[in-house]
Order: sequence, then structure tokens, then C-alpha cells
Amino acid sequence: METYSFVQFGGPRREVHVALYTNVTNGGEVRRRIVEAGTAGGVKFGYIDARLITSRVHLQTAIYQAMLAEAQDGLRTRTVHSEVIWALNPTNNITEGLRRYGVSAETSAVIVVSMDGAGEGQLGAGIAGTLTPLDALHGLTDWATVCKYHKLEASPNVEAIVVGTVAAKSVMT
Repeated sequence: METYSFVQFGGPRREVHVALYTNVTNGGEVRRRIVEAGTAGGVKFGYIDARLITSRVHLQTAIYQAMLAEAQDGLRTRTVHSEVIWALNPTNNITEGLRRYGVSAETSAVIVVSMDGAGEGQLGAGIAGTLTPLDALHGLTDWATVCKYHKLEASPNVEAIVVGTVAAKSVMT
């Protein structure tokens, strides 16, 4: 697990906790619980399909953009956690972003994001998988799918383009 501090958002020190789980065997159940909690308004974490994240910087940029949108009362989704997933998707379609970047029955690697330390001790609760250092993230990336979703051809610059897309998305919408 890693912790990132974003002190520039004022108020109490903002901390974001991120954990990567690999060898996940219950992606479908995790998704079902997210949907149930979402309808009750109780989702305290962001669950992201790790195979679509190109680097720490990619993930941190989406987290920052979501926190910035929340600080400016500009969330496009219901929660700051779902805003992270929206920020990762190259289009403005929220449902598409949740479907692509969220957890599904086929998901075998999950990134869990917790804002403000909420539920830090429960970060991996309910995930049947192995807690893995984020250093392993690059090896999990499905580059073909990333290129498909971003409408790119494979090149050494894909990671930089994807991160730039996330960073510029809030400016363009």
C-alpha cells in the first residue's frame, strides 16, 4: 500500500491510500458489492482495473484531477472515487468509464483507492487476492487495450499521451 499526501487542498491534510491486489479471484462479487453499496450511497473506495493503468503517474494524475474537481464543486459523478475512474477514461461518458475502468468478473488485478484515510484499515476487505507493491503495475498493463480505448497506435509515447489525456481532460470539458 502507498499513501499520497495532497496538502494543497486546504483543511485537514488530505491523504490518499492506494493498494494493488493481484491474482484476484472474486472480481464479480466485488463488482456486485460496489453496485449494492452505490445504490445505498455507501461506496468508500474506488476500485480500478489495474490492467488499464500505465504507471503511478497515470493513477496519481487521475486522483489529483478528481480531488481538484471536488474542491471546485465540479464533480461530474456522484463521488470523488467514481470521479477518479471518470478521469481515467478518455471520453466523457461516465457509464463507459465505469464499465471499462471499473471492476468486472474478469478482473484479475485491482487497484483500491481510499481518500482522506477513510477506511484505510479496510482497504482490501472483500478482495480475494494478493497485496502487491505498486512497482508491479507496469508489468500488469494491457497495452493493446489501453491503445484501443485511447485510439492510439502502439509507440514508446503511449504512456505520456495517456497521462496527458487525463491531465488535460478537466480543462477540455
